[in-house]
Amino acid sequence: MVNTKSIIEGVRQKSRTLLTEIESKELLREAGIPAVESKLATSKEEAIAISKNFGFPVALKIASPDITHKSDIGGVKLGLRTSTQVSKAYSEIISAVRQRNPKAVIDGVSVQKMARPGVEVIIGMTKDAQFGPVLMFGLGGILVEVLKDVSFRIAPLGKRDAREMIREIKGYPLLEDYRGQEPVDISNLEKLLLKVSGFAESHPEVKEIDLNPIFAYRDGAIAVDARVILEEPASQISKHNTER
Repeated sequence: MVNTKSIIEGVRQKSRTLLTEIESKELLREAGIPAVESKLATSKEEAIAISKNFGFPVALKIASPDITHKSDIGGVKLGLRTSTQVSKAYSEIISAVRQRNPKAVIDGVSVQKMARPGVEVIIGMTKDAQFGPVLMFGLGGILVEVLKDVSFRIAPLGKRDAREMIREIKGYPLLEDYRGQEPVDISNLEKLLLKVSGFAESHPEVKEIDLNPIFAYRDGAIAVDARVILEEPASQISKHNTER
């Protein structure tokens, strides 16, 4: 079983601060934060084998420590239902990334089973120079970029903080029984916020967390995509300051 310390040490040894999606999800699952399992494929054949093991439909995403926004460069393919589609998607992803970011290191392609649709929300954490970890909650997916309907609190969060964060966004009615749609488990989202807060407090080496989207359901929630960024090592910061 891979633990948090070994994941972070492994990333440090490679002189990276940006964790891959697979590493990010492993780290978060260790903290009790549910995330869709992803596995790395380094060939079409491996991608097909993993897809069959997970069960169709699946999603493929570029796995690279140099690429943060995978969709922007054609690095994501969703809803793949056959081995033929997976094979084609693998080739198209690798080709698109090499064309648009030729210097990027490509580890392969991550494969994950498509999660059942839910209400998309986002939970994030960033470090403020003065206040430390700051938690964010809002509507997820592309809505967070378009509407910017989010709330913030300084960590550590209490139960009341988590409750208020969720209820103060303008889109809160979408989480309830809005026009007959299935309401989500609000108390579960509150617990997720508290877990992310606790994780940020106990791991000061983590600079940023981005869980977007999280699919929220009546009976739980799961992070479909995840990104974790570490602080630069103290030695690297000292080097930058010396060079100025």
